[in-house]
Amino acid sequence: MDFPKEAVLIEVGPRDGLQNEKNFIPTEVKKAFIHKLKQAGFKEMELTSFVSPKWVPQMKDAAEIVESCLDNGRNFVLAPNQKGIERVMETDCRAVAVFVGVSDSFNKKNINKSTRESMDELKPLIAQLKEKGYFVRACISTSFYCPYEGKIPEEAVLDLCGEFAGAGVDELSVADTIGLAVPSESFSLFSKLKANLPDTLLTAHFHDTRKMALANIYAALQAGITRFDTSAGGLGGCPFAPGATGNVATEDVAYMLERMGVQTGIDLETLVEAVDLVAPHLSRTIETGYYRLSKAE
Repeated sequence: MDFPKEAVLIEVGPRDGLQNEKNFIPTEVKKAFIHKLKQAGFKEMELTSFVSPKWVPQMKDAAEIVESCLDNGRNFVLAPNQKGIERVMETDCRAVAVFVGVSDSFNKKNINKSTRESMDELKPLIAQLKEKGYFVRACISTSFYCPYEGKIPEEAVLDLCGEFAGAGVDELSVADTIGLAVPSESFSLFSKLKANLPDTLLTAHFHDTRKMALANIYAALQAGITRFDTSAGGLGGCPFAPGATGNVATEDVAYMLERMGVQTGIDLETLVEAVDLVAPHLSRTIETGYYRLSKAE
């Protein structure tokens, strides 16, 4: 069976992983966590998000995080609207992530806008970012299933991704937000996205709610995907997706890929050390396979 020689893991733990954590993680701990992850070999990472501290108090230190953690890698900051993008432009960050849900119901629960309203707002902002030389990633939520609408038609995902590509985004992160997809669905959707959008970076983003994430990544690899969002310690979840647990654990994905001969450039020992830094401050214990076994040795 043929697999790529290399794959890129985009570490989303500092932003997507911590954003919904109940305990406020001290800023200095977040900085140490990010710097240790960079030492582990990550070249692309979601650092934080410029969102309202009223609604997401975990991200109230976003400006300080950005100021302290930029380097020569691709450091994403999530900016959901014009105000957030204006805050990004006040920093030295050069990579922005925007997001929208394929499902209208999910989008309205999340940001009180329909998918169409979100796209109408985002497209001129994307054009503005590209004119200024920013790298733009679009995160596509509920690409397989919605907690309110059920199964999402593939055509709806393909159309939305095509619209984003037409708007000029550099990358699409396509998410199984509630962790309901199975490998056959992963292979089917990503095969079609690869065929439709050969010039756009495609990244798979799987949640591990039903322990299907590794299998879905394996299927996406077979479809030609070589970029994956992962979260150290399996951190994360979504307050607008009932029952959705954390993102797939970076350490489990890195271990699987390396054992398959797919190089990630990630040092697992240092990655575990990064998780060690943040684990004491979390409201739950880390129970991912590789991390748990590393502590038992």
